[in-house]
Amino acid sequence: MDFQYVTVAGSGVLGSQIAYQAAFKGFVVSVYNINEAAIEHAKERIVKLKQRCKEDLHATDEEVNAAYNRITFNCNLEIAVADSDPVIEAIPEVPQIKTEFYQKLGQVAPEKTIYVTNSSTFLPSQFAKATGRPAQFLALHFANEIWKNNTAEVMKHPGTDMKVFDDVIEFAKAIGMVALPLYKEQPGYILNSLLVPFLEAVQMLLLKGVSDAETIDKTWKIATGAPLGPFAILDVVGITTAYNITQAKAEATGDQKYAKLAEFLKTEYIDKGKLGKAAGEGFYKYPVSIS
Repeated sequence: MDFQYVTVAGSGVLGSQIAYQAAFKGFVVSVYNINEAAIEHAKERIVKLKQRCKEDLHATDEEVNAAYNRITFNCNLEIAVADSDPVIEAIPEVPQIKTEFYQKLGQVAPEKTIYVTNSSTFLPSQFAKATGRPAQFLALHFANEIWKNNTAEVMKHPGTDMKVFDDVIEFAKAIGMVALPLYKEQPGYILNSLLVPFLEAVQMLLLKGVSDAETIDKTWKIATGAPLGPFAILDVVGITTAYNITQAKAEATGDQKYAKLAEFLKTEYIDKGKLGKAAGEGFYKYPVSIS
């Protein structure tokens, strides 16, 4: 592996974390998003990550500022990817948006560039053809708060070149992750194969009126010793992501229970600006103790 320049496309919760983590570990990072407003939000998120690294990793002011200074921000895709070794795609979980992005990326990315998707739920083979370079395409999935929860699931599809697979594993290690290789495609990788059905189950309890979010979280934390309940986790992940996953499942299966859950998330949370912890309110209001 000889990666030096990293582009992160998408600057939401995880995209911002991936960008800052790579920069913190010495890589030159370009953050791409579609407009200046999104870029400004990215800068705000990443500035907050500086403080988290000081608190959680005991990093110095000099270290966190040097990392931030290794990041540039751009709305022009061609400029953003001009030197990229990998492009890490962390854009919304909507198949059409991802497909169109890869088609545009193929027109401007250097031949050397490896494409990596951070998709939580889709298989890389779903987008391999759209990339135009399926041998140089695979998935790299992170857990939230990656500087602490430093797993990196590396998943190939049948057409991924093994050298590319090995290079991305080494890259994951180079940015401080514990690399977890998956040799066969699995929807949801390892982590989300466990997490998504769990979060889906608790959302269904809320939708049915079985109990409220706080009581469900309290039940889980006391019974298992977990530090966060499932609705607190959903607030960290972001309710828009939960909605996109549920809506995609509704469209794929035709199952009305997923359609009802997606509509519930949209009308009761997203339409009211309750997008999760980053927005100041989701299932909980922030700052608030959810212990």
